[in-house]
Amino acid sequence: MRRLNRISLCVFYIFLLIITGCTVGPNYKPPQAAVPSSWIGTAGQTTAAVDLVHWWTGFNDPNLTSLIERAVNSNLDLKQAQSRLRQARAARKIASAGLWPTLDSTGKYTHSRTESIATTRDLWQSGMDAVWEIDIFGGVRRNVEAAESDIKAAVEDQRDVLVTLSAEVALNYIGLRGYQQEIVFAQNNLQAQKHTAELTRQRFSSGLVGALDVANADAQVGSTASQIPLLETSVQQTIYNLSVLLGLEPAALLQELSPVSIIPVTPPALPAELPSDLLRRRPDIRRAEAQIHAATARIGVATADLFPKFNLAGSLGYQSNALDTLLKSQNSLWSLGPSFSWQFFNAGSVRANIEVKKALTEQALLTYQKTVLTAFKDVENALVAYSKEQQRHKALEDTVAANRKAVDLATQLYSQGQTEFLSVLDSQRSLFSAEDSFVRSTRDLSTDLVALYKALGGGWEDEESIAIKVKDKDKGEPNSPAKPKWFGKKKK
Repeated sequence: MRRLNRISLCVFYIFLLIITGCTVGPNYKPPQAAVPSSWIGTAGQTTAAVDLVHWWTGFNDPNLTSLIERAVNSNLDLKQAQSRLRQARAARKIASAGLWPTLDSTGKYTHSRTESIATTRDLWQSGMDAVWEIDIFGGVRRNVEAAESDIKAAVEDQRDVLVTLSAEVALNYIGLRGYQQEIVFAQNNLQAQKHTAELTRQRFSSGLVGALDVANADAQVGSTASQIPLLETSVQQTIYNLSVLLGLEPAALLQELSPVSIIPVTPPALPAELPSDLLRRRPDIRRAEAQIHAATARIGVATADLFPKFNLAGSLGYQSNALDTLLKSQNSLWSLGPSFSWQFFNAGSVRANIEVKKALTEQALLTYQKTVLTAFKDVENALVAYSKEQQRHKALEDTVAANRKAVDLATQLYSQGQTEFLSVLDSQRSLFSAEDSFVRSTRDLSTDLVALYKALGGGWEDEESIAIKVKDKDKGEPNSPAKPKWFGKKKK
C-alpha cells in the first residue's frame, strides 16, 4: 500500500507539471499589410459581381468549361499538390505522436552453459516498456502547431495550383482560337490576292501592265501563303499544351479541338472585387501567411531545447527458467519512475538554432510582404492592360473597315486602268496587317481578362462555402448554386 501511495503521488506531480507547464517561444500574430482603398485601373470601367469560383463560365464557351473541369480532375500538377497535402497531414500525425507515451514489447530466450560446474540453464523473458516525455515547456505542442500550419500551407498550395491551372487552360484555349482565326483571315486574304494576281496576268497578256506588276502580285501571294504554315504549327502546339494540362498524351485532343471556332467573347463587366478582398482570396498570400505561422512555431520548438526534458518510464516483465511458469506472479518484475535529462553545455548550438529559426521567420514575413505587393501589381497590370486593349481594339475595328473599303476601291480602279498596281498592293498589305492585329487584339482582350481573374485568385472555393451551398440546396432555398461537380471528385 505504501508503494502504491508513492506511485500515485508521483503521477499527481507529473500531471501538476503538465497543467502548470508553459509553451516557450513567441505566439503567432497575423501579419499586417497596407491595402489601397480601390483599384486604379477600374476608373471608368463597368464593374459587377462576378462568380470568381467559376469565372470561365462568363465566356459562355462550353468547350472552355469542359476543358477546365477535365483538367481539374486529371492534371498531374494538381495531383502532386494533393499528394503534398496528404504528406503534410501525415507529418502532423507524426508530430502529434510526441504527446503520447511509446510502448515497446520484448521477448527473449537464452540457453547457456557454465563449464566450471557443468550445468546448463534456460532463461525465458518477456515484458513491456513504456516511456512518456512530459511536454512541460511545450516543445512538442509547438511542433504540432507548426505541422498544422504546414497543412494550411499545403491546402493553399493546392488552391494556388487550381488558380494557375484554370488560367493556363483558358489562356491556351483562347490562344488556340486566336491562331485559328488568324488562319481564316490569312486564307481569305490569300484568295483575294490570288484573284488580284490572276487579274494582273490578264492585263499583262493584254499589254496593259508590265511584268513587274505580275511579279509583285505573285510575291504578295507567296508572302501571305508562307504565314499559314507557321500559324498551323502554333495551332497544333497549343493543342498539345492543352492535352498535357489535362494529363493526356499530346495528340489526344487534336480531333476535338482542330475544328475552327471563334475566340471566346469577353464578359461585359469587370469583377467588382476590393483590394482588401485580395488578402483573403489569393492562395499564394494565404500560403505565405501559413508559412509565417509555421516558422514562428518552430522558434518555440528550438527554444524548448534550452530546458530539461522530463520522462516517465515504466516496465513490466516476467522471467523464468521454464516457459510453462513464465507468467506466474512470483516471476514478475516491474518498475516505474520519472527521469529528466538536461543538456546544459552544447557550445551554443541550441541558441544558434533558435537564431536560425528566427531568421527563417523573418524571411517568411518578407516573403509574405513581397507576395502581397506582387498580388496588387498583378491586378493593376491586368486592369490597365485590359482597359488599354479595349481602346486599341475599337481603333483596330475601325481600321479594318477602312482598309477593306480601300482594297475594294483600289481593285476596282486598277481593273479599270485608273490606278497603278502599287496602290492595290499597298492596300492589300495594309488590310492583311490590320486584320491580323485585330484578331490578336480580340485574343488579347480575353487573355487580359483571364490574367485579371488569375490575379484576383479566382478558380477555387473553400470547403465551408461549399458546405453552406449544399445545405441551402438541400433546404430548397432559391438561387443557391449546387456544389461544383469537379470539387472533390475523382476521375474513374
